Amino acid sequence: MKKMRLTIALLASLAVAGAAMTAMAEDSKETTITGNMVCGKCTLHETEKCQNVVQVVADGKTVNYYLKQNDVSKAEHGAVCHGETEKVTVTGTVKEKDGKKMMAPTKIEVVKS
Repeated sequence: MKKMRLTIALLASLAVAGAAMTAMAEDSKETTITGNMVCGKCTLHETEKCQNVVQVVADGKTVNYYLKQNDVSKAEHGAVCHGETEKVTVTGTVKEKDGKKMMAPTKIEVVKS
């Protein structure tokens, strides 16, 4: 009887771990978006510090993607700080935090017009 309880507990633990791994894998899927990049502080007045935000129009609504402050994002910030706008394509992983879309960019490319 004790072995059966232990086996059931182990199987339940494996099921929970498998579900968590699946959720993490879905979160780590890379996404590509195209929109206008602006400064979250200087232009939108929504962040305490300067931060890149890519605005994408989806279904007639503007959706803001707040880019994580990593080396990729920081390298492109000078072009949009102090009110400038730049059309970009960004690739990275997206997570939702406090109702906001947060993106960890792995690549940012300026769209040539």
